Amino acid sequence: MMILGLTGSIGMGKSTATRAFAAHGAMIWDADAEVHRLMAEGGAAVAEVGTEFPEAVIEKAAGGAYIDRKVLGKSIFQDGAALRRLEAILHPLVRHGERRFLSIAEGQRCRLAVLDIPLLFETGGEARCDATAVVTAPAFVQRARVLRRANMTASKFDAIVARQMPDWEKRRRADFIIQTGQDKRESLRAVGEIARILAARRGDHWPRCWPAGSDRLLSGRLLGVSDA
Repeated sequence: MMILGLTGSIGMGKSTATRAFAAHGAMIWDADAEVHRLMAEGGAAVAEVGTEFPEAVIEKAAGGAYIDRKVLGKSIFQDGAALRRLEAILHPLVRHGERRFLSIAEGQRCRLAVLDIPLLFETGGEARCDATAVVTAPAFVQRARVLRRANMTASKFDAIVARQMPDWEKRRRADFIIQTGQDKRESLRAVGEIARILAARRGDHWPRCWPAGSDRLLSGRLLGVSDA
């Protein structure tokens, strides 16, 4: 199974790229969606995030609780220390979800598993992948796309971009580049070509990228008995 790490800054068009890879038979794992699940009602991160950021906890009348991501976002906005505390909680749990996905993909004899990870290079995630691809677009296109989103402001956009690795550095590090700023057909053609190239290769990062005992350590983290 080939593992492709797919990344790109906000507004670059990763959603379009992942849908295109899925159309070519790839299985897709979305790190952002995993974070949403972790902080939804019953999610594995609710208790720990709630302890660290109690203002973001929403208690339901019928019992249960979830994390209000908008309130949480305000708590960590432009607060590097708070962001690092949140990441220390979430990153191990997100990797557990990634590990579970790859195990399922391997069991289904998947040829290409795509890990959609916005902070792939920032977190060293490329070490767990057989190849990497970055989705990119001109800066003015990116900015226009993002500012069309609800509740987005120019200052918020600038703060998000400032926390991410520059697009030029991601392009320098990636094995493949998917341009999305012009003709959509060219973007889809690029995805198809990448899928074709990777289908002819055999990956070697699964399960080598997960050392013996990693499941035990991550399960301990989920149960709150380990800092691994």
